[in-house]
Formats: sequence, C-alpha cells, structure tokens
Amino acid sequence: MLQVCLNGARSRSECPHLPVTPDELAAAAREAVAAGAEDIHLHPKDRDGRDTLESGAVAAAVTAVRAGAPGVCVGITTGAWATAESEDRLAQIQAWTVLPDHASVNWHEDGAADVAEALLERGVGIEAGVYSGTPAAQRFLDWPESHRVLRILAEITELDPLGALHAAADLLREVASAPTPVLLHGEDGAAWPVLHLAASRGLDTRIGLEDVLHLPDGTPAPDNAALVRVARDTIQHSRRAAPRPS
Repeated sequence: MLQVCLNGARSRSECPHLPVTPDELAAAAREAVAAGAEDIHLHPKDRDGRDTLESGAVAAAVTAVRAGAPGVCVGITTGAWATAESEDRLAQIQAWTVLPDHASVNWHEDGAADVAEALLERGVGIEAGVYSGTPAAQRFLDWPESHRVLRILAEITELDPLGALHAAADLLREVASAPTPVLLHGEDGAAWPVLHLAASRGLDTRIGLEDVLHLPDGTPAPDNAALVRVARDTIQHSRRAAPRPS
C-alpha cells in the first residue's frame, strides 16, 4: 500500500505550494490518488497554517478530501505539537463531528495510550507511530490493546541515508513480533532510500510533501502527485526485480 502524506507540520515558508486549506488538500488528494496513492494522511491546519485538532478544522479538511478522493481512506495526525496537553487532545477527539478513517498516535509522546483508547472508543483506526531512536516501539508493544491498531507507522528520523537504513533495520526487528502491518517511511534526505527498502521488503510505505520536498534526482517536487508517481514506479520496479519462487 502506498500512502500519500499531503502536508505534515510544514509551512508555506518551507514549501510555497504546500496544500493547507481544505480545498487545496482536496485537490492534492485527488491528484495523488490519480497518480497511484491508495491512502491519505494529512494535517488539518488553522487559519494561520498551523496544525490543529480543533473539531471544525478536522471536519472541513476530512470532508473536503473525501469529496476530492471518494472511497479512499483519510487519516490525520494527533501529534502533540498540535495540542501539547494530552487532556486537551482527548477533549478535542471527543468533540470531533466528522471522524477520519484513521489517525496516527506517536508512542514516544506522553498520553499516547489514552489518545489511542479515545480513538478506539470513537471507532477511528490507529496508525501507531514508532520513531526510530526512541523507546516508542517497546512502549507500543507493551500496550495491552496493541493488537487492535490498523498498522504500525515505522518512522525513521535519521536523515543520513546510510544511518537511516541501519535504523530502519533495527526498528523492523523491534516490531517484528507485532501481528499488524508495518508502514515504513523516512524523512527528507532519507525518504527515498527508506522507500526503496520498504519496496524491496514488500512493506507498505508512504511519500508526500510531509516527508520530502525533492524528487530522487534532487529537483524540487512540484506537488504530491509527482512524488507519488516516482514512488509508484519504484515499487513496481521492485516487484518486477524480486526473485520468483522456482
């Protein structure tokens, strides 16, 4: 499965064509799905372009993206940078009037289990975010409800490509006992090498302006769809190159 991560916690100062408004997110989602994305992850934004979990912003973003890409699952973040206090995040989740199909929960953050349980109570799928270089993987595996998540979001935070590949191998070993699918991805300079690794192992992965602003040749990505097209080609090439059983 190839997911598109449309915007992330980035701002227009980093990427002038970053989709921020509901209409922009809808257009970006539609184009990315046409290019081959099978799932969508986004960060709802407030009027100042900052991440928010406020009910109105979540409803507007999710509704617009579903209209732009009907039938495709839509997920959002619950990152602590959007709402620092876990109690406030719980209150915001309980106030959502339009529910995403899934939401990411970062297990290195305080209150992750409470946030995850609140999502489960509302029928929202969970992407369990486990960052490399943190105790997140073990914290997640120790959670009694870990078997109920939609997938593990294995996030490689090392930016050096070689270091990222080593970190990815370590993190995959840590979560190998989990009975749930793993989506593996990297960031910035490591995004493409980690995507190659995920493709070679037959794992779910993702790409988009949240993770990387450049194509593999170093040129700036014009939009999410361009990133998805290259990622889809990479995955298909990996499938063709995989040895066939004799």
